[in-house]
Amino acid sequence: MDAIERTAALPCFDNPQEIAPLGGGITNINLSVRDGDRRFVVRLGADIDEHGVMRWNELALSRAAEAAGISPAVVHAEPGVLVLDFVDGKTYAEEDVRDPSNLPRILSLVSRAHRELGQHLRGPVLTFWPFQVVRTYARRLAEDGTSHAGELPGLMKEADALEAATGPVELVIGHNDLLAANLIDDGTRIWLIDWEYGGFNSPLFDLAGLAGNNGLSEAQERAMLETYFDAPAEARWRPYQAMKCISLMRETLWSMTSEIHSELDFDYAAYTAENLARLRATLSDFRNA
Repeated sequence: MDAIERTAALPCFDNPQEIAPLGGGITNINLSVRDGDRRFVVRLGADIDEHGVMRWNELALSRAAEAAGISPAVVHAEPGVLVLDFVDGKTYAEEDVRDPSNLPRILSLVSRAHRELGQHLRGPVLTFWPFQVVRTYARRLAEDGTSHAGELPGLMKEADALEAATGPVELVIGHNDLLAANLIDDGTRIWLIDWEYGGFNSPLFDLAGLAGNNGLSEAQERAMLETYFDAPAEARWRPYQAMKCISLMRETLWSMTSEIHSELDFDYAAYTAENLARLRATLSDFRNA
């Protein structure tokens, strides 16, 4: 059964119409569907072992984010399927995240997620420790015969140094995948979607991911830290920079892994090259700071 047929057969719909693929996804198959006077998003995807994605965890966090008013409502879930309310709005690009009129709103949303999601969780969720994540990726990439094998030893040495520089951390429920495309502005509010990598983590990882994935300036980064922690940025600058590096390393290794395993129509090789260049520049800044 193909994606459209599977969507049409879901028991949550009475008369599904206008079923069509949604662009932008680089992990799952996403479709929009109209049923009566409402629109929905259908996310199709099983657990992804090579990425550590477990759909029970995504569902638990999606429901908590709905309860906190941060993400759209979960309408239906079954193995390999998640149905959400459709948000009619603008999906952000990197320049939208950098926009001075948007960035404070995004930071407020991320801060709310960190403070409030734990109050709405039922049952356990995963921990997303990025240093363990990148080591797991590296081991599997070496076993799978990646064309990037020559990069791995140096990256793992860098990961050890970055973890030492991070030091002790506080834990919050993090989103852990703050790409621009996971933010949708409906004109009144911003929604944060796609919780498949969510779990306990340092808040610095989300802040660093927001900056590294979207090209924030140093001035924006420092202002972001000062606003989030209500304290001078300098006290957390070194651990934050370490998290920025490991965030970009995780995205790079994620893409290297997807080059091997993903069947989606996406240029992962180009995405790897883009993130590797960002990582190298950020590591250079970290070493020279």
